[in-house]
Amino acid sequence: MNDKEIQEGSVFKRPLWVAFFALTAAVAWGWAYPLIKLGFEEFAIDGDMTGAKMLFAGVRFSVAGAIVLLLAWAKGCRFAVAGTSAVGYLLLFALLNTTLHYAFFYIGLSNSGGARAAILNSLGVFMLVLLACLFYRSDRLTVRKIVGCVMGFVGILLLNVGGGESGAFTFAGDGMIVLNALCAAFAGLMTRGLSKRADVFVATGYSLAAGGVMLAALGLAMGGTLPVVTLKGCVILLLLVLISSLCFTLYNKLLTCNPVGKVAIFNSLIPVVGAAASCLCLGEVFYGSYIVAALLAMGGIYIINRDK
Repeated sequence: MNDKEIQEGSVFKRPLWVAFFALTAAVAWGWAYPLIKLGFEEFAIDGDMTGAKMLFAGVRFSVAGAIVLLLAWAKGCRFAVAGTSAVGYLLLFALLNTTLHYAFFYIGLSNSGGARAAILNSLGVFMLVLLACLFYRSDRLTVRKIVGCVMGFVGILLLNVGGGESGAFTFAGDGMIVLNALCAAFAGLMTRGLSKRADVFVATGYSLAAGGVMLAALGLAMGGTLPVVTLKGCVILLLLVLISSLCFTLYNKLLTCNPVGKVAIFNSLIPVVGAAASCLCLGEVFYGSYIVAALLAMGGIYIINRDK
């Protein structure tokens, strides 16, 4: 590792910068929820146009991956991958972290409220905590982790209390978001292995680009098109591209330089930002259960990650 890489690594390990980068990623990711729904409206993508949704997602992530790779090239990163097995690892990571993750996410979000989906998606944080205890010896299952996960799951369950529009569980909506969260959790486990196989920035670019191409191919195979293309729609899509480029690069780098828990705690802000942004941008009704669920999710993540 050269001096430049050492200096860069130290930046991503300093507590103040870790907090700043993780906070930036969490806030930006929260705004993706209403932007996706606005993008669907602007491109005239209806709820049953699954192929069009996959194509929309594929364009977003393939372009985001190209941007990350271009920045990595300008930064002088090494593009080499450590062997054939590493290529397979990156492809599997791309499949989980981008293709399946966002295929489930886009379908689920189009069949669920943006605020509801934002909070339900925080389930992935607790899945990651539990899975880390199974796969990594350094992550033990403790009473604090159990209490934190219980709080988080109670918050998730509150979304399904009361019936009607605010509580009815649907597989096409909530079920897809849960599957998306599961993919995100397994991808989070794999992130630790990225730095052993390639430069983290390059690996992020590869995974976004490859996953985006697979999504676009899936969308085209399903007969998907973008029915209407407007300037406003392109601006929304560009914002989503920039969010993906920024957030995945920061988050993957932070996970490889710090304990998962120290970074994941900031993801408690994603459902809060997503819910508030959806209500502001989409005019959705903000149910009181959203506030309670968000607070319980934040409290659970804090308990899991706080120092003794």
